[in-house]
Amino acid sequence: MTAGVDELQRYLEAMGIVLWREGRPGAGSVAAASPEPAPPAAGPADAADVLEGLDWDALAERVAHCTRCELHQTRSRTVFGVGNRTADWLVVGEAPGAEEDRRGEPFVGRAGQLLDAMLRAIDLDRQKVYIANVLKCRPPNNRDPRPEEVAACEPYLRRQIELIQPKIILAVGRIAAQNLLKTQQPLGRLRGRVHDYQGIPLVVTYHPAYLLRAPAEKRKAWQDLLLARQVVREAD
Repeated sequence: MTAGVDELQRYLEAMGIVLWREGRPGAGSVAAASPEPAPPAAGPADAADVLEGLDWDALAERVAHCTRCELHQTRSRTVFGVGNRTADWLVVGEAPGAEEDRRGEPFVGRAGQLLDAMLRAIDLDRQKVYIANVLKCRPPNNRDPRPEEVAACEPYLRRQIELIQPKIILAVGRIAAQNLLKTQQPLGRLRGRVHDYQGIPLVVTYHPAYLLRAPAEKRKAWQDLLLARQVVREAD
């Protein structure tokens, strides 16, 4: 897929400039820990049945009180998700980092600013997409999520996807892609084509944090964004 010169220049300019901001207008629902007594917790095995039929507010409340894995013992706040709850685009990352854990919002800091620039390059922003993570709680020291943690948290993301009904899922980073697609293939072999997630097209690209460390890969990320945008346009 080849981008026009003007379009590519606009993308590179957007991704090459980190816009430092003190805050960002919030959208959607951000779940935080509550001092109120938690509702009865379900185990991973019956989680999907328990969540079936929950609306956004009820689902956010379940996430806020979740104790299905050990991560609830070390988190500051749960990170439910943010953005347009009827969005065509769903962006799924790995797990909250330290700043996300403090603020209760996914993709903040430098990686979040780069993600914002990537979205702006295809005429999107945080108010037009929904952003969530595979995990709702931060793993200590930003380690990779453990299988049992993903299994415990997966029903929450699945219910969010059911509520949103997006036209495209953009999986950013290896952890998100492998867990959504149930595969161990490396990211380099997963990107560049359209996958299927329960009937929803899914495109894989690099995590913004990786792109900050490897800026030469931004051109490939641009190709991934164009592929995802093409999928959405063809669906309209």
